[in-house]
Amino acid sequence: GMSLSPLLLAALVAAEPEKPFAITVVDSQTGRGVPLIELRTVHNVRLVTDSNGVVAFREPGLMNETAFFYVSGHGYEFPKDGFGFRGKRLQITPGGSATLKVDRVNIAERLYRVTGAGIYRDSVLVGAKVPITEPVLNARVLGQDSVQTAVYRGKVHWFWGDTLRPEYPLANFHMAGATSELPGRGGLDPASGVDLTYFADAKGTVRNVAEMPGKGPTWLESPVVLPDRDGRERLYAAFNKIEPPLRVYARGLAVWDDEKNRFEKLRDIDLKAPAFPRGHAFRYTDGGREYVYFAHPYPMTRVPATAAAFTDPEQYECFTCLKEGSRLDAPELDRDPAGRLRFAWRKNTPAIGPAEQAKLVSAGKMKASESPFHLCDRDTGKPIFAHAGSVYWNEYRKRWVMIFVEQYGKPSMLGEVWYAEADEPTGPWRFAVKVVTHDRMSFYNPKQHPMFDQDGGRLIYFEGTYTHDFSGNPETTPRYEYNQVMYRLDLGDRRLALPRPVPEADFLALDRAVPGAVPLPGRSGFFILPDDKTAPAATVPLYEFTKGGDTHHATNEKLDGHQRREKPIGRVWPAMPGG
Repeated sequence: GMSLSPLLLAALVAAEPEKPFAITVVDSQTGRGVPLIELRTVHNVRLVTDSNGVVAFREPGLMNETAFFYVSGHGYEFPKDGFGFRGKRLQITPGGSATLKVDRVNIAERLYRVTGAGIYRDSVLVGAKVPITEPVLNARVLGQDSVQTAVYRGKVHWFWGDTLRPEYPLANFHMAGATSELPGRGGLDPASGVDLTYFADAKGTVRNVAEMPGKGPTWLESPVVLPDRDGRERLYAAFNKIEPPLRVYARGLAVWDDEKNRFEKLRDIDLKAPAFPRGHAFRYTDGGREYVYFAHPYPMTRVPATAAAFTDPEQYECFTCLKEGSRLDAPELDRDPAGRLRFAWRKNTPAIGPAEQAKLVSAGKMKASESPFHLCDRDTGKPIFAHAGSVYWNEYRKRWVMIFVEQYGKPSMLGEVWYAEADEPTGPWRFAVKVVTHDRMSFYNPKQHPMFDQDGGRLIYFEGTYTHDFSGNPETTPRYEYNQVMYRLDLGDRRLALPRPVPEADFLALDRAVPGAVPLPGRSGFFILPDDKTAPAATVPLYEFTKGGDTHHATNEKLDGHQRREKPIGRVWPAMPGG
């Protein structure tokens, strides 16, 4: 028979690809793998961890070398070495492995990517376990924008805006959709992942689920489940038709067809209508009547919770300070005889969103502090321009909780995510604390998932769209770009403590103890900060006054007829005028 020369044999053996070296990046506190961490070699080979925190490193020439990796990644930090480099030398061996620990700076914890391709690419390459059925490609989806959800007929229904596919840069522009089983009813623990079953064509490719008449993309929002006239649960939503550059040229309402698994148009809404569904929906009973509220990110619009009301634009009302029937192009503000701005639920009257409020403030028609929708940074006191987000009741905090992204944030223009809470959906929304930061990347349209709440609402989940769009950053992150990333927030974390109005007082104090805080004398459940250099810039000194046998606390330096203890007893947050 034919014999092979030793040289040829050696060449054949050498052509066998070497096994990759597995590098896992974990959270130093939890030991859990961290997605979206970049490892960069000295010669700028860049690798990004998958949803298990794994990188499969296979670089011919370096497979039996010592190699240094810079480690970085949005809200997580690797310790500096003696020369100030954030990174580590690893001894690379084919089939070997190493673990790197990063410290979480974010209060929220990054868990996994929900959409796109290669979610567990590197885990698959190194043979690690993965939690989802389709770890590398699902219904041929590469990218998806801005999630909307509804729990309908026992399943989570997911809808996304524009969707990217492998074969061409332009793909689905009329909403894609999928379902998943609820946790505890066949679905995964949301800590592990979400198993999405897409609405797909016969070839298994993701398809449109909301093609509405007219040119250009269809963007759907505010999906909500309501009983129809026969008492049968149906899934309704609002839609917008888009033309360049990003202008809404038509809007309307749609209903889900359970046979065809797609939305069918119900009716148009006049573009001049003062109120319509916008943002994410939730239910709330006010004055004995159940309503659907729409948060964008503040809950300023509502409609009675029936299909008949949802489909009748005249039934919508806004929580607004405009006089009934007034319009944004000629706003008339409603003030009482004492000049106080009056907010109320009004039909046929538009809401004053953050952008409209900014215009009224700059025109001198109102002060921002007069509005119940005026969030400021808990630590600096600076106002925050809330761009988009969602609001849901939280059982653990017994409050309404908002997760929102800031417009004009730093270091990301549209990638800084904040947490806020209020006693009522209509606020007052006063202070917020940052929970996620990005390094010049966007993370827009964040959406909380109340159906995933765990431990009585202590753990909440939210996701947003990760992209370089609007960030000013020319870099894109392979596979992650234009996709949804899931985070978890522990509401028991004391770093989330927010100031709340103290009844019958002119200041706000924390409602839970944080390191260094002491109880507010005579008031159970309120805490004040020490009057020292550690106090946030947003705080002011609190003084103790006595008159006869009575003790009184105030932020004023003087109080008529009272004696004051010389030094402040601590620091609190000032109540805003009219707040």
